[in-house]
Amino acid sequence: MDNAVFGESLLGGSHEPAYGGVLSFMRRRYSRDLQGVDAAVWGIPFDASVSNRPGARFGPQGVRRASAIFCGDPQYPFHQDPFEGMTVIDYGDCAFDYGRNADVPACIEAQARVILDAGVHLFSIGGDHFVTYPLLKAHAARHGPMALVQFDAHQDTWDDQGDRIDHGTFVGRAVREGLIDADRSIQIGIRTHAPEDCGIEIVYGEEVQRLGVDGVIGRIRERVGAATAYMTFDIDCLDPAFAPGTGTPVAGGLSSREALMVLHGLGEINFVGGDVVEVAPAYDHADITSIAGATVAQHYLGLLAKRR
Repeated sequence: MDNAVFGESLLGGSHEPAYGGVLSFMRRRYSRDLQGVDAAVWGIPFDASVSNRPGARFGPQGVRRASAIFCGDPQYPFHQDPFEGMTVIDYGDCAFDYGRNADVPACIEAQARVILDAGVHLFSIGGDHFVTYPLLKAHAARHGPMALVQFDAHQDTWDDQGDRIDHGTFVGRAVREGLIDADRSIQIGIRTHAPEDCGIEIVYGEEVQRLGVDGVIGRIRERVGAATAYMTFDIDCLDPAFAPGTGTPVAGGLSSREALMVLHGLGEINFVGGDVVEVAPAYDHADITSIAGATVAQHYLGLLAKRR
């Protein structure tokens, strides 16, 4: 029991029951030792930049809890235990002073850089979508401008006026600062309008149904090409029927199955980092949003393991 703290090896899945034990992401060992680690899962419990309902600060807890359902068996749909040959730890949560919001971006970036500078692949669990901005800064410092593959109901390209901490502005800010390459970036599932698209290709929510899963995968592959890429998955990309536990739900979104099938088809994309954000468990029912968020993270790690 309690592989999260007492596990003897970083390799291999955990077979303890889903209803007991210390909860880490997929029972990975809690550790700050990055030596010999391939990937780290890291929580960022920050939601002070939301424009509607708060609560995504509890997202890391909710996603970890939901991930307990993934036992040590081969993980669907990859036909393998991703941890058989890939060492993954749960790095815990980002530390910051909740009373000093202006300092939070630098805290996130600095702590992310520690992980990245150790050569460890980072997947983060938010938190609201603002956290992706400092994460992009940390990744761009190591990899240069990246393609952004964004699953979302919102473009998040609103003007930040230079210093706003706002979950609807991070994309525009990242383009202006050269953190992402707009010509290689794409947004999937958009169901709102912003004043500008910043040159990023958009696959609107209704287009997903017309294109089908294979068509969406093709659009992403064509847009990104061989570029290094960062994936950010706002859980409100999903229709509220599949993800009610989020701050700004928008009708007409993807089903969980559609989104996961698209994600599964992106194995050829050279992802160097990723996140899932905006899970707000207080608005959830039967943990379905947390389960969706945990499965997005599980699929992302499955893609990493498959590439290895």
